[in-house]
Amino acid sequence: MFRGWPARLGEAGEVEVVPLQLPGRENRTREGHFGTYEKLADAAVDGIAPYLDRPYAVFGHCGGALPAFETVLRVQERGLRLPERVFVSSQVAPQDGPYGRFLRLSPAELERELRGLLAALGSPAPRSEMVELFLDVLIADVEANKRYHREAVPLGCPVTVIGWSDDVEVPHHLMTGWDAWAPCEKTVLAGSHYTFLDAPGELTETLARFLSPVNPRS
Repeated sequence: MFRGWPARLGEAGEVEVVPLQLPGRENRTREGHFGTYEKLADAAVDGIAPYLDRPYAVFGHCGGALPAFETVLRVQERGLRLPERVFVSSQVAPQDGPYGRFLRLSPAELERELRGLLAALGSPAPRSEMVELFLDVLIADVEANKRYHREAVPLGCPVTVIGWSDDVEVPHHLMTGWDAWAPCEKTVLAGSHYTFLDAPGELTETLARFLSPVNPRS
């Protein structure tokens, strides 16, 4: 999903982009699905804890925004270093969900959506076995989303809420609940639900602007 992103952000390239590979995907296809966002967050914190000795931020889009946010909550619960900022894109706040058209789709309808996404990623005619593999993961992802709900608690870092002007999956006007968790800044960028895949300049500039290394929290 992030292969179209640059390796670094900012004019001087001082911010490194580090995608996290989740179970059941690409080189982790032999691993079982995580099941719930809570289990995924626990495993994610175990994996990233040694690297939280420096300023960092967390970005998640749509279904990826919720486990990313849950991971930050786990970081806080364990007393580890919090991110400088959390970026949530195209997703309602945990207390307002679960929400999304995908949650109401049948497996056949999800397959059509998946083929459209693969085409957007550059695979207009994917092999049937690849589609079947990805569909199993997508169905499990949808079930995890359906099970996730959390009431707001105070979070010790700011949140930037990113909506998209033409997003019909998660309209940006529904993303108002994040301010119940932490100080929020909301921005609406030009594009639709999958515009983030291409890392448009307006998005990377927004991320870099909030990730200036000047006066990072100690």
